[in-house]
Amino acid sequence: MALPAEAARGVLGSLLRDFPSPLGPEDPLPWSAQGSAALSRAEAPGELAELARSFLGCRNAPPLLAASLIHAAIDKVLQTDLSVFKKQSVEEEKEGDQRKFTLLDGGSLQRCFFNKLRDICCEWQKQLPSLKSLKCFLLISSHAIRNVRRKMEDRHVSLPEFNQLFGLSDDVDRVYFAVFDGHGGVDAANYAATHLHVNVALHKEILKNPTEALKGSFQQTDEMFLFKAERERLRSGTTGVSALIVGNRLHIAWVGDSQVMLVQQGKAVTLMEPHKPEREDERMRIEALGGCVTYMDCWRVNGTLAVSRAIGDLYQKPFISGNADGNSFELTGSEDYLLLACDGFFDAIRPYDVVDLVLDHLKQNKGDGLKAAERLVAAAKENGSSDNITVLVAFLRNPPDILADCLGDPKSLSADEGAEDSPFNFFSSEMNNQSDSHTTIKS
Repeated sequence: MALPAEAARGVLGSLLRDFPSPLGPEDPLPWSAQGSAALSRAEAPGELAELARSFLGCRNAPPLLAASLIHAAIDKVLQTDLSVFKKQSVEEEKEGDQRKFTLLDGGSLQRCFFNKLRDICCEWQKQLPSLKSLKCFLLISSHAIRNVRRKMEDRHVSLPEFNQLFGLSDDVDRVYFAVFDGHGGVDAANYAATHLHVNVALHKEILKNPTEALKGSFQQTDEMFLFKAERERLRSGTTGVSALIVGNRLHIAWVGDSQVMLVQQGKAVTLMEPHKPEREDERMRIEALGGCVTYMDCWRVNGTLAVSRAIGDLYQKPFISGNADGNSFELTGSEDYLLLACDGFFDAIRPYDVVDLVLDHLKQNKGDGLKAAERLVAAAKENGSSDNITVLVAFLRNPPDILADCLGDPKSLSADEGAEDSPFNFFSSEMNNQSDSHTTIKS
């Protein structure tokens, strides 16, 4: 399905009317000013893309168009001589090897980027390229609350337009999801939500070995954030879980205790084991490094953190590892939905209870799954969770079909809801009502 040209040209025309000429050196930026920020070349694509996604989203640009515009503009920026944006040089010493890095002036770079974005809008208003969406359609439901905590330190990312954002033009659908649960501040979670998917897309193994690309990108993002944390004296860290659907395979990677699970034919399928200090292999790794695992209301690394792996936590390295675990699974067509959530959810809701909660929600809402994540977050809070709670549900089948199968009449709801006109065409198969069953798939 291609994006309607009329809608795309309307967005392009609106932006050009509001910005009839390029930004000058003293003109204000069109988004919240971050002109004093210094960033490395590796950080530039993620920082610029995040600013533009928010900016274009506020202008009601269709995500497919926004992602394609951002990719084209960033590509043009990276083809320029970035040395003109040099702000300062800094040195980093790693394992006895001293390296020099150039930091770029964020404000000047952002003005250049916006002007490139505007140039692309001019070009595309005259001749709009073909913008093709996913062959499969996913219904995505996400919800996040601060709960009773003083700050909201969770972040989540949903990118059905992954291919368009990174210019991947093969005929393979790719969709990316991630949930990050920060601690000690929100800087690490913000950073991971901005840069991890960029590192995944640019990883040398993205086409041949997506799982390795995910795992390697966690380590790269950790190293990038530690460099930033050292120069800006940041102490925060974040757990994270990511999922990348590539065609008919699901690839996952994680650090810490944020988790991903599948529901398949009414069964909750556990795909991973979270990194907690009490895990025997984690405890042995920490003790071999000279650290300790102690019980203080829960098991903690060196008496502090209740997770054993995370991005960031500069002053807890190497005991808190930034190396991710990963796995890959074939999708057979019998999967109902994928769920990613932080520990604020999984500490209160058991995986097999998810099935009943989602089914109950679909029953009450006549098969509408748009607010399924909201129902799950509410259930976790009702069960006593006081933490930040984030839940992302990606339906891999049409929710009315899932409900109809559970009710034992796979035709009833499809007929009532106009299944022929449904945009959901990712998978289709019948499901047995076994909502109290639970399967674990080990690496």
